[in-house]
Amino acid sequence: MKQLWGKGLLALLLKSASITAIVATVGMMSISAQAATMTEALVQNYAAAMKASANSQNINQVASLVSDDALISMSRKGKSTSLDKEAYLKLLQSSWNNTSNYRYDISVDNVVISGGQAKANVTTNESWVKDGQQVSFVTTSRVTLTLSTGNAVLLRAVSQVAIN
Repeated sequence: MKQLWGKGLLALLLKSASITAIVATVGMMSISAQAATMTEALVQNYAAAMKASANSQNINQVASLVSDDALISMSRKGKSTSLDKEAYLKLLQSSWNNTSNYRYDISVDNVVISGGQAKANVTTNESWVKDGQQVSFVTTSRVTLTLSTGNAVLLRAVSQVAIN
């Protein structure tokens, strides 16, 4: 009887431990799900990181802020083109290599968050000197940011470019 009771207690403890493990796992999944929610702060962090990365001309840092699945559609004077991440980074690097005094600013407004994504209006102002001439671009975009490893990254952008 003593052995049965001992085995019964052990079985009960194992079942209790299993239930505790399941509850702990479900609790962790709940925390993870909460952590996978886009926030306004993540959107603003994205903008600040993009500004710092572009102004320091750090292509690797910019690359980390753009999803591997990114699609960027740009229009100017009725002509449009679409760029994937690789093409966007090559264009940016080429611009940096052929200019001086590059400056980048970004502002974000009208943020709408849904789960792990945010849509926002983004305005960027870029300026540089090429062949002794000051050039500036103003780009207005509607972007979709998505979560990647806890940070917001660019997934889609539909942009209108104006050259001043």
